[in-house]
Amino acid sequence: MNQNIINARVTFRNSPIHVLEKFTIRDLEWAYAQFKEHSGLDECVIIQTCNRIELFGKAENYDFSKIKKTWASLTGLDEEVFQENVEFEENGEAMHHLLKLTSGLDSMVVGEEQILGQIKNSITLARNVKASGQHLNTLFDRAIRIGTRIRNSSGINRGGVSVGSMAVKLAEENIDELKLKKILLIGTGEVSTLVAKSLVRRGYDFAVTSRTMDRSQTFCETMGGKPVKFETVLTAFENYDVLFVATTAPYFLVTQERITKAMQEKKNGMMILDLSNPRTVDEKVATIGGVKLMNLDQIAEMVEKNMKSRLNKVKTVENIINEEVSLLEASMKRLDVEPLVKDVFKNIELLREKELQKALQMLSEKDEKKIKIIEELTKAIVESIVSTPMNNIRKASEQGKPDIIELASKIFDYKKQID
Repeated sequence: MNQNIINARVTFRNSPIHVLEKFTIRDLEWAYAQFKEHSGLDECVIIQTCNRIELFGKAENYDFSKIKKTWASLTGLDEEVFQENVEFEENGEAMHHLLKLTSGLDSMVVGEEQILGQIKNSITLARNVKASGQHLNTLFDRAIRIGTRIRNSSGINRGGVSVGSMAVKLAEENIDELKLKKILLIGTGEVSTLVAKSLVRRGYDFAVTSRTMDRSQTFCETMGGKPVKFETVLTAFENYDVLFVATTAPYFLVTQERITKAMQEKKNGMMILDLSNPRTVDEKVATIGGVKLMNLDQIAEMVEKNMKSRLNKVKTVENIINEEVSLLEASMKRLDVEPLVKDVFKNIELLREKELQKALQMLSEKDEKKIKIIEELTKAIVESIVSTPMNNIRKASEQGKPDIIELASKIFDYKKQID
C-alpha cells in the first residue's frame, strides 16, 4: 500500500549546459502521457529550467530502468548517457531535494526567486493535464508553502542575485565602459525579464528583439528597452557590442557565419552571453577574433564565488529543511492510508443510517426533534468508537508500519481501489 515518491534529475551541478540541454523534453503534455503509460508512475511532475530538468513521480512500485527508457525515447538519447548524468532519489531524500528547490538552496544563484515561480507553473501544468494527483499535488503545495516561509524567515532571498543580474555583472566585469556600448537582448521570456530588470536598475540603454514585433513592444512597455525587428537584427549584429541571448529555438540563431560577417564590419569587439537552454549560439562563434562568448557554465563559476558570502544563511535554511522534511514525509505517508480510513467511515456510516432507519420504524417515531436527537446520538457513538482506531492507523502509516496497515485492511475487509 505504501507509495514511493521519486526524483530523477539532470542539473548544472553534475552536467555542463551543453550536456544538460540534451535531456530537455520538448513537448511536456506528450511527455506526461508517455511517462504515465510506460514508466510505471501513477503521477508525475516535470520541472524544466535553464539549468535543470527534473522528474518527480509517485508509484507503489517503480522501475528506474523504465523511467530512463521513457525519458530516452522522448529525447532521442541512448540510455547509457543517463548513467553518467542522472541523479536519482526517493521518498525522504526526494522530498528534501524539493524543499531545497522551493527555498532556493539548490539554485545556481542561492535564494533566487525565479525557481519558485517555475515550480508553481510546473505543478499547475501537471494538474491541468491530470498528470499529478493527490500525492504530488499535496507534496508540491506544501513544499511551496514551506519554501516561501523559509525564504521569508531566513532572509536568504534578500539581496539575492538572479541569473539575469549575474549575467549583467559578468558583462560589466569583462567590458570597459559598458554604458557606452550598444546592448541587444534577444528574447522576452523569464530569463530575459531578469536581464532587463538588471539592465534598467543599473541605468543601461538596450534594444530588445523577439520573433514578433508586438511581443517585443509589449515587453519593452513593461520592462524597458527599445524594440527592434527580429529580421533586421539577424543580419545586422555589427550594430551591437553586447548580446544577451535568452530565447528558445530548434537551431542556432547566432551563427558563426553571421558573427563573422558582423566582425568584419566592426572596429571593436563583441561579447555574447548565451542564457538559452538549449543553446541558441553556435559555440564556434568563440573562435572568431574579437568575440568573447560566455554561457551558463561560466555564470555557475561566478555563483560559486558568491556562495561563500551567504554560507551562514545557507546553514540556517539547511537546519529548517531538516526539521520540515520529517514532518512532510510523515504527512505524505499518512496519505497512503486515507483511502482505507475513508472506506471504513463510509461503510460504517451506511450501517449507521440503515440501523437508524430500522430503529425509527420499530419505534414508529414521527417527532422530528426526537428523531434528530436519536440521529445525533448514533453519530456520536460511532465517532467515539471509530475515531481512536482510525487515528492509530494514521499514526502507524506516518511511522512507516506497513504490517499494522495490512492487518487493518484485513480486519475492515478493505480492498484497494484500482484507478
